[in-house]
Amino acid sequence: MRHYGHLSPAQRRALFHQEPAEFGPDSPVTTLGIALGATLYSPATRARLAADIRKQAAGGVVSMVLCLEDSISDAEVPSAEENLVKQFGKLLREDRHADLPLLFVRVRVPEQITSLTSRLGPAAELLTGFVIPKFTAASGPAFLEALTGAEVMSGRRLLAMPVLESPELLHLETRAEALGAAARVMDKYRDRIPAVRLGVTDFCSVYGLRRSPEMTAYDVHIVASVIADVVNVFGRADGTGYTVTGPVWEYFRGQERMFKPQLRNSPFSGRAEGLRTRLIERDMDSLLQEIELDRANGLMGKTCIHPSHVAPVHALSVVSHEEFTDAADILGTGPGGGVLRSAYTNKMNEVKPHRAWAERTMLRAEMFGVARDGVDFVDLLAAGIE
Repeated sequence: MRHYGHLSPAQRRALFHQEPAEFGPDSPVTTLGIALGATLYSPATRARLAADIRKQAAGGVVSMVLCLEDSISDAEVPSAEENLVKQFGKLLREDRHADLPLLFVRVRVPEQITSLTSRLGPAAELLTGFVIPKFTAASGPAFLEALTGAEVMSGRRLLAMPVLESPELLHLETRAEALGAAARVMDKYRDRIPAVRLGVTDFCSVYGLRRSPEMTAYDVHIVASVIADVVNVFGRADGTGYTVTGPVWEYFRGQERMFKPQLRNSPFSGRAEGLRTRLIERDMDSLLQEIELDRANGLMGKTCIHPSHVAPVHALSVVSHEEFTDAADILGTGPGGGVLRSAYTNKMNEVKPHRAWAERTMLRAEMFGVARDGVDFVDLLAAGIE
């Protein structure tokens, strides 16, 4: 699979200076962490789950989480598990060789990992891994040990995505110790963890908060502070870090109402002309701003609960031609360092301090591609939703 793989080769050539690379469930975990992009969550209770997965894959989704935890009620868990096994079997029979998304299951308790892997049988080959809720140093080991057992059972690699969302990770008096302890547990399973996810909704609930659609997660200061500390511990660029994914955006309208036949003069558009593409309504602005702030704060990808959020996340993940040129110039300079004027003549590129940024930019360029000079966010968004 690849990002923008749902477009024709001609469309990709028109949009990309460097096209997104192919990847799959067996790619290195560092590659998959970057490649996850907009990870779409879906309750495991959906009767047409297999058809939903096929539909989302055709629309450009490359990673999905099928949820057995907070998105369903306690009473629904047994029927949701049964439905999940049934739908995976259907996918195996009908879509075994199709480009399905990376499929993760969000469980509630460690025992579900081994139980579901056993019940899936041959269909476990379609499973990429599990999402571990409310991960802490105390709760995490049991889940990760169950993952190891499920790997032995299935005969294939299975991955884990821990979610940081527990109160002890938020409360000031316990935060530093709890984050450090969780990191030490994860480090033992580094080769099975493509990304660490943030449960910002749970963090807000600790203080009875809920942000409005006009606010980003970074406008809620207590949430912004814990995001900063999570990146401080888990997002370092010294080889010890992980991909940390962006928080969920809770608000949505039907995609047909979010995008209209004309494009307004948006700050996310590189040019005012091109009115052939689609309008981004005002209630989309905060999502776009939050995606940009995710990137500025060291996060990559995003948890999504509606398909309409996928195209904006992916469009803003593509590396611009200017970013690519800057990164290539920095990495093409010798170890002696120095300062370069950017090829776009609008900024200073300082070789030593900007090198880690350039390396990360090139990883993103590999997975999401590099836009052609003159191709902007709006062009990519329009192509992604057509």
